[in-house]
Amino acid sequence: MAKDPAVLFYTSDFLSGTFTMSNEQVGKYIRLLCLQHQKGKLTEKDMLSICFAYDVEIWDKFVIEEGFFYNIKMRDESQRRAKYTESRRSNGKALKTDSISEAYAKHMGNHMETATETITKTNINISREKFNNDLIALKSHLGDEYENFLMYWTEPNKNGKLRYEVEKFFNLERRILTWNKNKDKYATTKSATAASTKRMSDLKQWVGQ
Repeated sequence: MAKDPAVLFYTSDFLSGTFTMSNEQVGKYIRLLCLQHQKGKLTEKDMLSICFAYDVEIWDKFVIEEGFFYNIKMRDESQRRAKYTESRRSNGKALKTDSISEAYAKHMGNHMETATETITKTNINISREKFNNDLIALKSHLGDEYENFLMYWTEPNKNGKLRYEVEKFFNLERRILTWNKNKDKYATTKSATAASTKRMSDLKQWVGQ
């Protein structure tokens, strides 16, 4: 089977994820992503052949597993593309048969529903990972509120969109400043009362403005 020559590339995510990089770093990073797509995973030699030396901003975009490097999003998108391509190939073979039984049609319907659910969950995990990667650099500004802030803004709605994704304008630094400004005013205890719960609800509405 020939190697898939393409993969979905989310330009908005890439721009936001490389905003602090220099043009030279971005060039090295995109070449590493392309190489991973072709090879599946990278060796340290592959990393150094493009970066020439350790560069924390680039290398932090990859995880290490059993001595190999890979970018999680590129891995997930490559796998999704491979599954989609295989499903289209299977469907094409099925269309060549004389008929498709009702039981098979029902099976395909259930399969597509399961696939859609899997894709939705994958998208949610990717979005959460992206948000967390951006937030880690500002973690010190949140202190003990880091987990609360992360959980609040990465809560998905019924359509699989995270809270921060449905905002028309979302600036992470400004949201952190607003959160910290109001956290003491609306602080809760371990045994939250109805009044404290109401204050937290007011806080979340305020931060969401």
